[in-house]
Amino acid sequence: MKTTTPSSPPTTTPTTKRKQRALGALEPPTNTRPGLREILSDMTATAIGNAFVALLFAASGPVAVILAAAAQGNLDGSLVSSWIFGVFLGNGLLTIFLSWLYRSPQAYFWTIPGTVIAGDALAHLPFAEVLGAYVLTGVLIFLLGWTGLVARVMDALPPQIVMAMVAGIFLRFGLELVDASLTDPLIALPMILLFVALTAMPKIGKFAPPVALAAGIGTAVTLLAGRLGPGALDGGIVASPVLTMPAFSLAATIELVIPLAITVVIVQNGQGVAVLRAAGHRPPVNVASAVSGVGTVPLAFLGSTPTCLTGPTNALLVAEGRKETHYAAAIACGVLSIGVGLIAPAFTGFILAMPAAFIGTLAGVAMFTPLKNAFLAGFSGGASAGALACFLVTFSELSLLGISAPFWGLVIGVIVAKLLDPTPKSPPKHP
Repeated sequence: MKTTTPSSPPTTTPTTKRKQRALGALEPPTNTRPGLREILSDMTATAIGNAFVALLFAASGPVAVILAAAAQGNLDGSLVSSWIFGVFLGNGLLTIFLSWLYRSPQAYFWTIPGTVIAGDALAHLPFAEVLGAYVLTGVLIFLLGWTGLVARVMDALPPQIVMAMVAGIFLRFGLELVDASLTDPLIALPMILLFVALTAMPKIGKFAPPVALAAGIGTAVTLLAGRLGPGALDGGIVASPVLTMPAFSLAATIELVIPLAITVVIVQNGQGVAVLRAAGHRPPVNVASAVSGVGTVPLAFLGSTPTCLTGPTNALLVAEGRKETHYAAAIACGVLSIGVGLIAPAFTGFILAMPAAFIGTLAGVAMFTPLKNAFLAGFSGGASAGALACFLVTFSELSLLGISAPFWGLVIGVIVAKLLDPTPKSPPKHP
């Protein structure tokens, strides 16, 4: 009779244990990393178009928020240019590396609500002390990711409520599309008509990305009509980064660190994770937080706002094309972002010199599909009352204790869901 001895479990060496302790709760990559030939093969016209539009989005409205925040602190042009240089170049590098490492789209930029909070603080706090709060925020959100607390919180949130929050954030882009078509039809209508025509013909749209071509025709109409504003190159062409040493104060720490961490971990990263999950990807939640923290610390020395896994930009990257090529779109976006960082004054000056209707229409057509998907995912499950409450609070732009509406939308949505949404019944047990 043949006997078999049970195989012994694999031995864990001291080196392996040290590596496991160092990684903490960070999720390791599960996909094979692509080579250069594979990346170029997956860099389709749709992927490049999505990357270009995603970058245009980041370089328009979000940059305007940076400029408004800098104005509240009376920062000079060199500091503003350094700020923009940092958020584009630094986050572009993160986007390329993480999207390649995990072979899935992960676009990192900066927290928009966090920038608004920073702008309010700059009105009465020194710039160096605000940067010190950025450094402490980076350390905190790294620890939240490394310990795994972030993933536990995200997994505890009902996905319908998270997507309702995303819908509440994205809705304004749809409303701005309607407003632009009424206030400036010369710019908006050609962009909308071309987008609708190419979207209605998917075979053509595969080779002619609707949103990218809508941006092209909008730019052409703007130039032909002489609507480009003055001063597009007044800030220069090449960025000149300025290093500022952070200073640490109790006042800045109390006012900024916790609110900024919430905007990164729950609001912005929550959007990014929800959008990518809805597109069929499995973003590493703990890694997203840890990387946001690691990126935030050095970029603070350039004056840049904390890093995050952005929601709208990732939504644009996965809006079209095959799921398998979305990582290539993110890599292309990262490359373009580095380019924008190097010529930050010229690029952002040109974008901001475009008519407001161009920005509103481009954002509207770009977010059309992500907005539709957010509504479908948010209101198709069992937590409909909670999802509606979350949507309404998020869209209201409520702000309490220095924390923006999306966070409160999640809190109130979960409470309403517990009170009003029926608990799913367990299936009967069969003997």
